[in-house]
Amino acid sequence: MTHATVEIEQAGGVATIWMNRPELHNAFNPQLIDDLTTAFLELSGDPAARVVVLAGRGKSFSSGADLNWMKEAGEQDFDANFADAHRLAEMLRLLADLPKPTIARVHGAALGGGMGLAAACDICIAADNASFTISEVRFGLIPATISPYVVRAVGARQALRYFQTGERITAHRARELGLVHETVEIEHLDDKVAKIAHSLSKGAPRALAAAKALVDYVDGRPIREKLVEETARRIALARAGDEAREGLAAFAEKRPPGWSR
Repeated sequence: MTHATVEIEQAGGVATIWMNRPELHNAFNPQLIDDLTTAFLELSGDPAARVVVLAGRGKSFSSGADLNWMKEAGEQDFDANFADAHRLAEMLRLLADLPKPTIARVHGAALGGGMGLAAACDICIAADNASFTISEVRFGLIPATISPYVVRAVGARQALRYFQTGERITAHRARELGLVHETVEIEHLDDKVAKIAHSLSKGAPRALAAAKALVDYVDGRPIREKLVEETARRIALARAGDEAREGLAAFAEKRPPGWSR
């Protein structure tokens, strides 16, 4: 599948979304936002796509917002500005809520919105040449639409620092902060992403989606009776489902379950 600014490659149950504005370091503009939104919606309902990888063509993952677009948006009235920002926020939400495992394959620059994309993915693997920056305040802006995902990844304390300083964050520092799960030499980036995607594909499709939703539900909630009951309800539903019956039978029979073949 190919869109104006996005290419989708599928192989072996892995769908790779390539942002394809290399000459502008995959900077966001309305077209890229719309194309990513469409890609996420398409893959959300595609049973052949077991794992989704987000990547960027050229020298960078994504340099964030196209400043010409931001300047034009700033000249519009509030309602037009809000609608424009809401499309970006909704695109990020669709990525974060995709009912499949997602991997950010990050190399080069991941700035502003690019860092938001990396944070919105379930797993982030970065080349050792990757760098992250949240520099919006230096342009008189704030990292509003990416904030839920970056704060979730690095915590409020670290976000207070980097949202305000605009410092460059190396790949290794990003791993220390919790934004990046692993760093590798750039020549090994694709191999590492493929290895993790293969591991993810061994999970049952509905169980993977349910596990993702479980983290979202549990995170930040106090351990009280309501949480205890809800977690018990969710595992009871899973145990009574056909995926669990197949998975347990496959284990007992020493064979791979149907979804991993």
